[in-house]
Amino acid sequence: MSLKTKILMLALLPLVLVAATIMLIELHQARQLGEQEIRIFESNLLASKETELKHYVSLALTSISHVYENRHQNPEAAKAEVKSILHNLTYGDDGYFFAYDENGVTLVHPQQPELVGQNLIEIQDSNGDWIIKNLLERAREGGGFHRYRWRKPSLDEVEDKLSYVVQLPEWNWMLGTGLYVDDIAREVSKIRAQVDANIRETFFTVLLLTSVVVVIVTAIGIAFNLHEHRMADARLRDLAHRYMQFQVSERRRFSRELHDGINQLMVSVKFRIELAMERFQKGDEMGLNDLERGRSVLNDAIQEVRRISHDLRPSVLDDLGLQPALNSLLDDFSERTGIRIEQQVELTPERLPEQIEITMYRVVQESLTNIEKHADASMINLQLFSDKKRVRLEISDNGCGFKPGQGNHIQGIGLRTMRERVELLGGTFKLDAEPGNGTRIIAELELEE
Repeated sequence: MSLKTKILMLALLPLVLVAATIMLIELHQARQLGEQEIRIFESNLLASKETELKHYVSLALTSISHVYENRHQNPEAAKAEVKSILHNLTYGDDGYFFAYDENGVTLVHPQQPELVGQNLIEIQDSNGDWIIKNLLERAREGGGFHRYRWRKPSLDEVEDKLSYVVQLPEWNWMLGTGLYVDDIAREVSKIRAQVDANIRETFFTVLLLTSVVVVIVTAIGIAFNLHEHRMADARLRDLAHRYMQFQVSERRRFSRELHDGINQLMVSVKFRIELAMERFQKGDEMGLNDLERGRSVLNDAIQEVRRISHDLRPSVLDDLGLQPALNSLLDDFSERTGIRIEQQVELTPERLPEQIEITMYRVVQESLTNIEKHADASMINLQLFSDKKRVRLEISDNGCGFKPGQGNHIQGIGLRTMRERVELLGGTFKLDAEPGNGTRIIAELELEE
């Protein structure tokens, strides 16, 4: 798998995971909301059933009120008349009224007359519910609802039934009626099927949108990768060009130092030797003075060779490391120029990579050269820190400063060389300078793990 493909996959994978997570959350919330709506719908249906039952019981009480109020004249006749009224009082296909005494004996049951006279106090439905006991308990509490399973006459099957009962306190009778709620289950099933259909439709809509987004992101990623590839190629060509320019500049500087320094010194030695030979041939002892001057110039040439060699590759940097090399460089600079240097160096015990050490050394070296030539400073502050991730160098002075972009400072090889050295290693180089406020240079390099 190519790097571009891996990058594209890394870009798409979080998108797909986020989309899938959002989709699952939405589906879960949709299901919760659907169940909540179904419960509210079912609760509303049950509430309407309860209201309807109360109305029916109120109608039955009204129908028997004239008899019940005159019960004291002939109690047994009144009971018989009430039973007759309730037996004949029906509504709909399955609507009827029932009555039980306090012991659970059936007094009225139009749909199942065979139950009249039977004690049903111990009867239970298929769910283990004590039907008559619970109904009697609701009646004693002043009236209430109870849900259980009972045979539906029109279907001759056992269905869920909701009953409302009250008590006739003078006779300790339980009077009530009930409505079968199987239609509620059917309506709830329809609503649930509709909710499930809506959820599926939402799921496929979100899936389609996610697929479209993935396709668009993939196309954008491919286009972006192609653009970045072209830009990377351009940056690579620019980097190679700058590296070649850097090499040419270094060679030009080295050639200039050889020509202006060692070459002139060696020519001077040659002239002194030739002049001494001519004088010796004439018997002039002043040739010894020429030889002495030639020896002095030759010694200067040797020192110049050592200086150039040290500039090319300081031996103390190879032997002892960056901090001792900087200490030697700063001490020599301070002794030669009289400029006070405050330094704070905190490096890790392990030596830094060779390229980073030489880059930091060269940046400090070039900075000191610029300060000596242009800054007119009396103090320099140097801070160098490193940890496992990066190296940071900061050099500032209290000199005259300058305005970046103007004059020979930015155009010269010094600052450009420092910047290119740092950027060739993938680091950052920053220059802060203002006229009268000194100059500050910050160089930062990342360390590879």
